[in-house]
Amino acid sequence: MSWQDGLTEGADSPFRGRPLPADSATYPTLTYEVTGRIARITFNRPERGNAITPDTPLDLAHAVERADLDPRVHVIVVSGRGSGFCAGYDLALFAEGDMAAAAATSAGDDRDGTVLDPVVQARNHDPDAVWDPVLDFAMMSRFNRGFASLLRADKPTVAKVHGFCVGGGSDIALFADQIVAAADTKIGYPPTRVWGIPAAGMWAHRVGDQRAKRLLFTGDTITGAEAYEWGLAVEAPPADELDERTEALLERIARVPVNQLVLTKLALNTALLAQGVETSGMVGTLFDGIARHTREGHAFARRAGEAGFRAAVRERDEPFGDAGRTVFRG
Repeated sequence: MSWQDGLTEGADSPFRGRPLPADSATYPTLTYEVTGRIARITFNRPERGNAITPDTPLDLAHAVERADLDPRVHVIVVSGRGSGFCAGYDLALFAEGDMAAAAATSAGDDRDGTVLDPVVQARNHDPDAVWDPVLDFAMMSRFNRGFASLLRADKPTVAKVHGFCVGGGSDIALFADQIVAAADTKIGYPPTRVWGIPAAGMWAHRVGDQRAKRLLFTGDTITGAEAYEWGLAVEAPPADELDERTEALLERIARVPVNQLVLTKLALNTALLAQGVETSGMVGTLFDGIARHTREGHAFARRAGEAGFRAAVRERDEPFGDAGRTVFRG
């Protein structure tokens, strides 16, 4: 054999004569496809900005595990279909108190009547009801586990981001081993202005204490080009070159034997995990729930119920000069 052969190639392969795993799958919130040595996970709710639903973390974790178990796959890339990577949580379901819509986002009947039941969680977000922080944590910690599958995967993961990567969308991207961002992508966590804390807790681990505080104390955002300057992204090409540059990186990674990639990632992750990633995520998840149930958080939720979530977000961001796709920091 040649050292460049894949795990399924060669007469001495342990996989010789065995059937190949499925090349594709469709989930409620994303699609999965294997091309050559690359597994491609694509968020597929473009009409909602690929906003996160209760299915998203489960779909993502299942797709990542599928790729991890496929001996043909060397690297995993996650991206978003449509105008952006991910607009964050589909919080209109909770902020506007639309329990019917919340239930409609869940594709799994096995979640009915559990802590993951969207109707149950919507009721737990009623500003006029008693909030159960443990019930909230039970939900949000499982969202984090799903997103963290990108970090916990044996194989390298790459996030290809464009358009917008904000709120919970940034949580997902920051769990990836590498980020390639279009230069004009809007990246950040504006909900720290009101009604949110980054549950993943990855910002300080990725950009350092000072820069993390600069963004999160204000809810400001950065462009993909700035993310590259800060070391958050490994490359930030113009938007029309994003596909080409991401493919170049994926192809280079895919040339390396799977066992080399797995051992390298495990060795490097020991340093990252020793920084306290687990603790940061636990604290971030708890504090995110608290932030949604302060006096200010309740006022924001009530306003969203009256005017709609989009209007409430616009009112939140307009005083900072960065509503919509704008990146402005004074």
